[in-house]
Formats: sequence, C-alpha cells, structure tokens
Amino acid sequence: MNRSLKEVAQRVGAHVLGDGDTEVSNIASIQSAKSGDLVFAEDEESLAAALQSAATAVIAGEFATAATSKALLISGQPRLAFARAARVLRDEPPLERGTHWTAVVDDTAAVGTGVRIEEWVIVKAGVAIGDDTRIGAGCFLGAGVKVGRGCVLYPNVTVYPGTSIGDRVIVHSGTVLGSDGFGYVCDSKTGRYEQFPQIGRLEIQDDVEIGANSTFDRGALDVTRIGRGTKIDNLVHVGHNVQIGQNVVIAAQTGFSGSVVVEDNVIIGGQVGIADHVRIEAGAILGAQSGIPSRKVIRGKGIVFWGTPARPIKKYLKELAVLARLSKKE
Repeated sequence: MNRSLKEVAQRVGAHVLGDGDTEVSNIASIQSAKSGDLVFAEDEESLAAALQSAATAVIAGEFATAATSKALLISGQPRLAFARAARVLRDEPPLERGTHWTAVVDDTAAVGTGVRIEEWVIVKAGVAIGDDTRIGAGCFLGAGVKVGRGCVLYPNVTVYPGTSIGDRVIVHSGTVLGSDGFGYVCDSKTGRYEQFPQIGRLEIQDDVEIGANSTFDRGALDVTRIGRGTKIDNLVHVGHNVQIGQNVVIAAQTGFSGSVVVEDNVIIGGQVGIADHVRIEAGAILGAQSGIPSRKVIRGKGIVFWGTPARPIKKYLKELAVLARLSKKE
C-alpha cells in the first residue's frame, strides 16, 4: 500500500528531511531494496550503504542531519521507527467477520462485535470473547475462558478452562494455555506418584505475544501470571505458579520450573533452564543456555549472567581463562 513519507513519519513518530510527498510501498533490507522501498540505518556507515541502495527513502538516526539524495525519516530510535513503519505499510483490508458454519459455539458464550471465528473452532460454555478478536481455525476454548479485545489466536491454539487472556494478545499456532502443572506427591509406602491438585488459573495480561508450540501451566492452587507487554518466543515452557513480570523478553526453548518469579524488564536468551523457586530480579540478562539452580536469586540490572550455574559473565569468562591456562600446563 502506497503511503507518503509525511504520513508514515506522523504515524511512527519521526520527521521528514526532504520531500514529504514521496511515496513508499514496502520495507526492505539495504541489500535487497528496490524502488518504492523504505530501509533503515542505525549509524553513519549503514546510512552510506542505504543512500547507495535502490531504496526510495531511509529511516535514520538523528546523526543524519544533512540533505541527501534520498528523502529521510529522522528518528531517535530508527529500528523502532522501521518496525512501526512496517505495520503502517502492511495495512491490509480487514478480514471478514463472523462465525464460520463449521465452528461450534456454546449458546452461553458471549462474543463481542467484529469477532472472526474460523473453521472448526470449539467455544465452550461461559467463554467471553472481546471485540475485534480473531480465533483461528481449529482452536479450542474451554469453559469459562476470557479473551480480551483485539486478540489474535492463530490456528490450533488450545486454551484450557479458566484461562484469562487480556487485550491485544497474540498467540501463535500449536500453543497450549492453562494445562495441568507437573506436580506429584510420592506415596512413601508404595513408591507410586499421585498428582498434586492443579486447580489454579493462568492469567495473560495485555499486549503479550506468545510464539508457536509453547506451553503454559495453570497454577497448582493459585495463579500463573504473564505480565503486560512480555514477548515469548517459540517452544517455551512455563510451569505452574510462575510469575513473569512486564516487558520481559524470552527466547526459544527456555524452560521455567514451578514457582519461578521473573521481575520486570528481564531478558532471557535461548535454551535457558530455570529450576523451581528461582527469582530473577528486574533488568537482569540471562545468556543463552544458562542454568539457574533451585531457589537462587539472580540480581543485577543490566548485568549479563552466563553458564551453569549462571554467574556474571565477567566472572565466568575469567574462570574459563583460568581453565584454559591450566589445560596448557598438562
């Protein structure tokens, strides 16, 4: 969809340097750009490459103050402005609303206006779906599930009874929300395991995005909670009673054991393993494949932790250097 640069600038929080009536229709990388495309540059080196590309216009940082051969959109956060521009240029006609004839929706379900329920969806008793939400083909919503406004559940998402989903939440295909947690009690006489009650809830707050094939357990007796604005990659497992704060970023194949607490603004790399009752305090960064033992507290805003057991990366690298020197002496 063609948009003028002044319209794009207004919607992404940037200002135009050059002809604001210039139109762009798509985004691209600097290497693959063609006429009509919009690219971005985060530093002077990438700006030089962008200006030599076939792109029509460039989003750049405030370092780009001189007039150039191409129109510029100037932003203090060019990567963020580019992400917003992608959404502006990707605007598509709204999908047809309504309920597909193959869907099974219980008479007691409350479905808002502008909702799209696709093929073979099952909606059980007492479900509430907010306005302008899309439920993809093959989804299952158990009894009493609450889904907020403007959500997208892609095909084949399973939502167990009692789960609560806030507004503008995106859940990708194959994810399971609100299943029983992994909690058992051993009978000391027989050695057999019996399930501890898993009767709690799962609460997902506003503006959360969850990747494909992830699993989230309900609380055992209380609640598992995912905070506002948190972004979760594919293949992530969240155990029962876990509390994840706001604006947390979690990469793929990370696993959380029961009763973990992750405070706000934490960044967690891929394949991190977190044992039960761990606390990750606000702003900490866990490097890929880190391991956190039970009941450990990770503390340090902006500090990167790495290794198993995880410790500050400077300490970890020093330990590796010592080991390397010792191995050379053998």
